[in-house]
Amino acid sequence: MLLFAYSMANAESGIASYYHGIGRSGEMTCAHRKRPFGSMVTVSYRGKSIRCRVNDRGPFIRGRIIDVSTTAARALGILQLGVAHVVID
Repeated sequence: MLLFAYSMANAESGIASYYHGIGRSGEMTCAHRKRPFGSMVTVSYRGKSIRCRVNDRGPFIRGRIIDVSTTAARALGILQLGVAHVVID
């Protein structure tokens, strides 16, 4: 129960976007403003969830909470959308 409460306290929801051409091909990585480098976050969108590693800072566009790699965006189903409302934990 305590683990669940801690997890919910760190959850965020907002707009995600994706970046391409940065990093190694096929990696599930992301950019976040505050989460520690190397930490793993779960990103969820419409019933799909992926785990990705924080390896960069950003996004620096107002209203966005996370940038995910192209591979992560494809796995979430947001590649064609460009941006989507997600939950991260």
